[in-house]
Parts: sequence; structure tokens; C-alpha cells
Amino acid sequence: MFSTQTYVNRRKILKEKLESGLVLFPGNNEVGMNYGANPYHFRQDSNFLYYIGIDHPGMAAVLDLDEGTDTLFGDDLSIDDIVWMGEQPTLSEWAAKTGIEHTQPSARLGEVVKKAVADGRTVHYLPPYRDDVRIKLYQWLGIPFEALKARASEAFIRAVVAQRSHKSEEEIAEMEKAVAITRAMHVAAMKAARPGMTEANLTGIVHGIAVSMGGELSYPAILTKDGQTLHNHFHGNVLEEGQMVLGDFGAETAMHYAGDITRTFPVSPQFSTRQKEIYQIVLDAENDAIAALRPGVPYKDIHLAAARQMTEGLKSLGLMKGDPDEAVAAGAHALFFPHGLGHMIGLDVHDMEDLGEDFVGYSDTITRSDQFGTAYLRLGRQLEPGFVLTVEPGIYFIPQLIDLWASEGKFKDFIDYDRVNTWRDFGGIRIEDNVLITNTGHRVLGPAIPKTIEEVEAIRKG
Repeated sequence: MFSTQTYVNRRKILKEKLESGLVLFPGNNEVGMNYGANPYHFRQDSNFLYYIGIDHPGMAAVLDLDEGTDTLFGDDLSIDDIVWMGEQPTLSEWAAKTGIEHTQPSARLGEVVKKAVADGRTVHYLPPYRDDVRIKLYQWLGIPFEALKARASEAFIRAVVAQRSHKSEEEIAEMEKAVAITRAMHVAAMKAARPGMTEANLTGIVHGIAVSMGGELSYPAILTKDGQTLHNHFHGNVLEEGQMVLGDFGAETAMHYAGDITRTFPVSPQFSTRQKEIYQIVLDAENDAIAALRPGVPYKDIHLAAARQMTEGLKSLGLMKGDPDEAVAAGAHALFFPHGLGHMIGLDVHDMEDLGEDFVGYSDTITRSDQFGTAYLRLGRQLEPGFVLTVEPGIYFIPQLIDLWASEGKFKDFIDYDRVNTWRDFGGIRIEDNVLITNTGHRVLGPAIPKTIEEVEAIRKG
């Protein structure tokens, strides 16, 4: 946990933005994987972590805006619990750590919420993403499952987004740790990869490093020879000479702040000519996008600039044609770059995505595009100091998408399908870093992770 005062201050700021009623923070519970005593890996709710800080299952908190009281709900361990799990802090001790004066047993939480509803008071809750929380909210509030998300408190959502979007110095320090661990993971993968290994061999190496350095994976590792599949969690392929490995993975610190880095490297000691050509286009786009980051700039503009730059690069290889500005305006670039340039990152890899991407990544003046590719941009709004975000351009050759668009004659004025077909088995390349927006510009987090062609090949040859 951070200092007690950190959580007291965070709750104080939140309460000043909400007028009246109860503010409900249901923490996460352990969930049985195949029976209750064999649970999935526990991960506390990120909003509970941010405002309460307790990384322990079976707790909840209520802020009573009208009475001016904060209450932590939970249960002390029985002697049987202690026999099996060891001694743990008492509920009162947990409450003291987070600066909350009042405690109640878990069984009282439902009564408190139901009474507030019966009294006509507002109960502020965030959109639930777990079924056990949905069930409780239904029981307490009487709101049908299908309506729970829509009836979540917009004022609460906006207040949380406003706070969590701006990272404090202590949060930034945690994210630096996450990227430092992530660097060790990526360098180890680059050093270890050999023809004949499986993707699973590499995945085991990077996961082991995350755990050995006091962290965990911040999301299921993407570590694949099939880089054209954006979120590929299959690790059963055998690596062969001439292929590339796309590694998109990161570490989560003990405080649950995430790293999210992507590197692409050859299975062979060096890139092929074609691989170098595409790699350099992506690398230049990433470097230029990072250079453009500063307060006041809409991230959507940086995304579109990266798309135009990669379109120009693809045109130089004869894969695209026509005017790059017109091609991007039409959406032709999305055959090769079908996702957004980046997203917010923090306690969540896609930070606060559970609250709604448009609340987090857009504003009243900058709205989401409905164009294929650009529609997947999670962050479009103007950048502000304290934001931490990813920059992750990529170029992919997706055979199924190529065939579909070619059969429809889609964007044939901008795409040379005959030439593209000679590249259809290329795979994909993505390069990603985590960047803090400062008062005057930006700073790439963590120690530098090899990414130039020369740096990557030096590791592969070593």
C-alpha cells in the first residue's frame, strides 16, 4: 500500500465531486476455478485498490456523503482460517491502514445499501464486470442484470476517470518498476529464442522472470510467430528460421501497476531484407509519434499521423498507391494497421476500460470514429500532464482480411492487391512503449528496451 494519507486524500477529492448519497466500492472475492478451495489467481478491483488500497479478498467500502463517514466491510478470520492461511490483519487493522474509522461485518453491507434505497437515497456504483458483483447489486438495488451497466453513476464514473487519468509521482515510480521488470522479460526472450523452441518455452521464461522479480504478468502474454493475429494467446507453435517472434507482454508490480511493451525480433540471427523494410517503417512511425506527444495535442491526431506515415512507407514498397492522406481518410490503411495507436495504462493495462472507453479516451469535442481500424482507437482525447499511455503502431498482413477486401475490390485505388499477395505470409510487426505526458512534453518510462534493428540483431547474434 501507499501511505494512509494517500488513500484519505484520494477519497476526499472523490467525495468533493459527488453531492450526496452512498458511494459503493465492492472489492473482489476469490472465485473457485473448479471448486472453492482451488481459486483463480486473486486480483483486486482496480478502483478499490486506488481508493482503499487493500489487496485482500472479501472486502467492501461505503462512503456516506451525507453523514460524512467511511466504512470498511469485511470479516475477521476464524481460527480455522488461521490454521490454513496463517495470521492476517484484523478488519480494524486493515481499516487503520487505509484511514477508515468505521468497520462492519460483511453481512451488514446488504442491509446498509437496501436501507439507503428504501430511504430514496442515491447509491453511486461503477459498471460491474464480474457476475458475483452483478448478483449482489441486483439483490441490493433491485436493478435487473441487463440494466446495471446503463444505470451506473455517470457522476461517479467521470470523477474516477478524472482522478485516475493523472498519475501521481508515487504511481509513476511504480510504473517505472513495471517497465523495468518488463525490460528484463523482453531481453530474456530475445536472447533465448532459437529454432526448434516452442512459443510456450519463451512464455514460461518471461512469466518466470516477472514472478522472480516480485511481479506477475499484467495480462496474458502474446508471444507468437503469427504476429498478424493481434491478440494471439496460443503458444503451441515451433519457431523456425526465417520467422519473427512478436512479444506483447508486461509485468504487473506488487502494487498492481502495469507495464505493456511490444517488441518484434527474428528467430534467425538477423532480419531478412523484407523484415527490415517493414520493421523500419513501424519503428520510424513509433519514434515520430512519441516525439509528437505533449499536452494539448489530441491523441487521435497522432494516431492519424502515424497511419499516414506508415501508408507512405507501404507505398514506397509498392503495396499501397495514390495519395497517402486520401488513403487514410478513406480507411485503406486499416488493411495493414487495423487497430488504434495506443491506450491509457495504469492499474489496468487498458486503464479504466471497465468504466467505458469513451469516458476514458474521448471527450465532448473529440468523439470516436466509426471507421474500421480507427474505431478501435481507445484514446483520442487531448493529452494532459500526468497521462501515461502506450504508443504501439504495427503493420500486419492478415490473409483472411486481404482475401475479403480483394474479393470486394475494396480501396483498389489505394492498394495493390497483386503485390500484397506476394507478402501474405509475412506475419506482423508491432513496436510499443509506455510514455508519460509531462508539463512540457513527454518521457518514455523505464530503462531503454532494445528496439532498433541494430540493437535487436546484436542481442540475437550474442
